[in-house]
Amino acid sequence: MTNLPLLGAAMTVPELETLQDFILSENRDLELQDFCEIGALDRDWKLVADRAKQLLSGYQGRLGIHGPFWGLHIASPDAEIQKVVTRRMIQGLEVCEYLGATQMVIHSPYITWDYHNLDNFAGRKAYQNVLDNTHATMDAAVKRAEDLGVTMVVENIMDKDPDIRRILVEDFHSPAMAVSIDTGHAHYAYGSTGAPPVDYFVRRAGNTLQHIHLQDADGYADRHWTIGEGNIMWHAVFRALGELSSNPRLILELRHKSGIPPSVEWLRARNLAR
Repeated sequence: MTNLPLLGAAMTVPELETLQDFILSENRDLELQDFCEIGALDRDWKLVADRAKQLLSGYQGRLGIHGPFWGLHIASPDAEIQKVVTRRMIQGLEVCEYLGATQMVIHSPYITWDYHNLDNFAGRKAYQNVLDNTHATMDAAVKRAEDLGVTMVVENIMDKDPDIRRILVEDFHSPAMAVSIDTGHAHYAYGSTGAPPVDYFVRRAGNTLQHIHLQDADGYADRHWTIGEGNIMWHAVFRALGELSSNPRLILELRHKSGIPPSVEWLRARNLAR
């Protein structure tokens, strides 16, 4: 059982006050989510970061943050919007530098509409436009992330195509870009838009996958339920994860943090994770 993958969790610094022992006792991966809220980067975020440093004294696990995303589209065709998004991404990376975080979650530019419409144009021009706009927005941030040793992981939000974020990430040819999967988002896409199941998302990402948000859901909405409350096929998901060598961070991202210990126990009881 000690060879089972170790689970981490996503939380804010006030929530870390309560779950400090859970994280520190086994140096579990941690994702801080204080810095993605609207206005967080315009306030004195170092006060929050300093409290996190105090709580994480002696911590030797892998630390990340959820980067800014509200209202930010990393493939906007508008040059002025691109400048705003670039600035926000670099601000997020400044938080990473201050904290010593090595990963930042960002959101996919793709939506279900893209799956049904990008081929509705001659050639591959529509696909290339998304890539070009993402480069125009993200190239400076990717260079900054490379300099800092931070990897930005691109999370599926409304993606129906399990390949498309991997293709985007590979187009950057950079260790600072990798794939993230949110199991609840993938399961929503499976249940409500006809996407493949969650384990297919994992296999299609392959070793570009370096981060996963674990949450349970019903295939209808973005539930962020405790593991075991929904109907995601967890045995299949962890079989697919077991085929990878990229050692992705397994981050429990639950609406109610009281569900973290029961989620760990549910997965441990099935010899899937600990």
